[in-house]
Amino acid sequence: MPAPQCFSCHAARAALRRPRSGQALCGPCFCTAFEAEVLHTVLAGSLLPPGAVVAVGASGGKDSTVLAHVLRELAPRLGVSLRLVAVDEGIGGYRDAALAAVRRQAARWDLPLTVVAYADLFEGWTMDAVARSMAGTGRSRACCTFCGVLRRRALEEGARLVGATHIVTGHNADDMAETVLMNFLRGDAGRLARGGGLGSRGEGGALPRCRPLQLASQKEVVLYAHFRRLDYFSEECVYAPEAFRGHARDLLKLLEAARPSVALDLVHSAERLALAPAARPPPPGACSRCGALASRSLCQACALLDGLQRGRPRLAIGKGRGGRDEEGPPGPPPPPPSDPRSAPGPAAGECGAACKERCE
Repeated sequence: MPAPQCFSCHAARAALRRPRSGQALCGPCFCTAFEAEVLHTVLAGSLLPPGAVVAVGASGGKDSTVLAHVLRELAPRLGVSLRLVAVDEGIGGYRDAALAAVRRQAARWDLPLTVVAYADLFEGWTMDAVARSMAGTGRSRACCTFCGVLRRRALEEGARLVGATHIVTGHNADDMAETVLMNFLRGDAGRLARGGGLGSRGEGGALPRCRPLQLASQKEVVLYAHFRRLDYFSEECVYAPEAFRGHARDLLKLLEAARPSVALDLVHSAERLALAPAARPPPPGACSRCGALASRSLCQACALLDGLQRGRPRLAIGKGRGGRDEEGPPGPPPPPPSDPRSAPGPAAGECGAACKERCE
C-alpha cells in the first residue's frame, strides 16, 4: 500500500505519521512544523527576550544537538545570539567521544564553543573519581545525584564565563515525564512543585533557564535529527545502567503503550500541581560557602563536595538523613587523581556506579 500524501503540502508522499497528532507528513513539512512549534513555545512562554545571549548546554547527544540546530535556525527571528557550552564530567572512554561530536557541530555551525571541566571547577574531582569514592558504600546509584548537581553548577559557571544572560537545555517531554515520575515515586513534593513550567526565571543571582523542547516527544526529536541529517553522539554513559531514572523510563514506556499521550499528560500535570501551604518548601537563601541559591546553609553542590573531601560521600545524599546512615568515624579523605582527566575510569559495570549524562 503506497504511503499517503503529505497532510501539509499535498504534493510529496508522507514519510511519517506524527505521534502527537496522527498527521501524515513528509520530512521537510515535519521539520518545518517542529521548528514552528519550538518557536511558539519560546514566544508564548517569553523564554528568550530579544538581545539575549543564550548558552546552549551541548552534550553531543541528540537532544542538545537538535536544540542547538533549531535555535540557530530561529535565532534571526528571535533576535538572540548563541554560545555552546559543553561540560567535561571526566568519564574515561565516554566523554571524549561526545565532546568530539560537540566540536564538529560547533565548527559546522560556526558557533563559539566553551568547555568547562569538573576537574577544574571542583578541586580535581571528576565523575570517575567520584565513582571510585562511592565504590563499596552501598550507594552506587548515587553517582547520578553527584553528576546532576555538579553538571548544573558547571553549566552555570560556563554560561557566566561566556557572558550569557540565559541558559537553555535539551530536555524533551519524555525526560520531563521521567523526572515527574521519579519525584512522585520518591515522595519529593518540593521538586514536584518546582518541576512545572518551561524553566526558571532565575533566583538569587542564578541565570534564567528554559527548556524549549519540553513539549516535544523523544520520538519527534529523533525524527527531526534524522531528516536534518544531524551528527550526534548516541552511546550510553558507562554509569547509566543502574540509574533509578531507567526504572522510570521503563515504566513510562509501558504506560505509553496503553496511552500514547502519557508523557505530555505528566508534564502538564506537573505544571498544574499546587501544594498545600504546609507542604511548600521554605524560600531559598544563599549558600554560606559559594553564595549560590540554597535551601540550607550549604547548597547541594557544596554539601556533596564537602562529603567527598571528608571521605564520607554519602553524607549529603538523601532527604534529612544528615549523615545518620554513615557508620563509624570518617576515614581519611580519598584524594582525587593528580591528573583526573587522564586517569583511567572504571570499566562499565566494574564499580556498579550509575550516572545520567543529561540530568542537568
